[in-house]
Amino acid sequence: MTESERGCNMPIIRDISLNLNIRDVLRRQGLGEVVKVRPEIKVLIQELLTDIKNSCMLEPVAAYEYYTVRSMNDSQILLKGNKVIHGPLLPATFPEAKELVVALCTIGPGLEEQVTDYTNRNEPLRAVLLDGIGSAAVDKMVIDVLKYLARESSSRGYEISSPVNPGMHGFPLTEQWNLLKLVNSDEIGVKLTSSGLMVPRKSVSMIAGIGPEMKRWTQAEICARCKLSKTCHYKVTEQG
Repeated sequence: MTESERGCNMPIIRDISLNLNIRDVLRRQGLGEVVKVRPEIKVLIQELLTDIKNSCMLEPVAAYEYYTVRSMNDSQILLKGNKVIHGPLLPATFPEAKELVVALCTIGPGLEEQVTDYTNRNEPLRAVLLDGIGSAAVDKMVIDVLKYLARESSSRGYEISSPVNPGMHGFPLTEQWNLLKLVNSDEIGVKLTSSGLMVPRKSVSMIAGIGPEMKRWTQAEICARCKLSKTCHYKVTEQG
């Protein structure tokens, strides 16, 4: 991952390397262990991964910004510049945060366009598998961006917490509009539909706490708290 650049005074991270493997894709497809998947499916996934590597189908980019925490109560956090983020999850999760970092990640529209092309050509299996690769790519990207932000925070003597996302219990999805105003979303080509869905669809927004001692949690702990944990095919367990 390269150093960030400044776009309209907000930092942008480009040239993010995403190294994907079959296991990442299968987890996102809810298909289970590699050894249990039919050989022809594994071959097709590997073919699609090779196609992605040899093309410009993935254009990962992230925008982010730090905001000093001025105060908080049970339902919101007030940031410097009179910015407010609503939702009881945030003050409950980041009570000791000195700052919040708001980040927006996307892999761009190319993969989605190819998924649509496969669908129109009546190749549903390729479309479904490629869509799963896109989801796995976003997962990898979030991990890489958080590592980058952790190094940046460490250089200032701070730690970074694990992130939370709009749509989690206590952090309403309607805050998506707020978050996209807090980062340079136009610079990286991300917009919201009237219903609050991000375009490109393979995009994710998140907030993490920054401070001297910040709590982190595993993906399994995140999945366990999710309201879809009993039915989700993509959840991570301590063993998985």
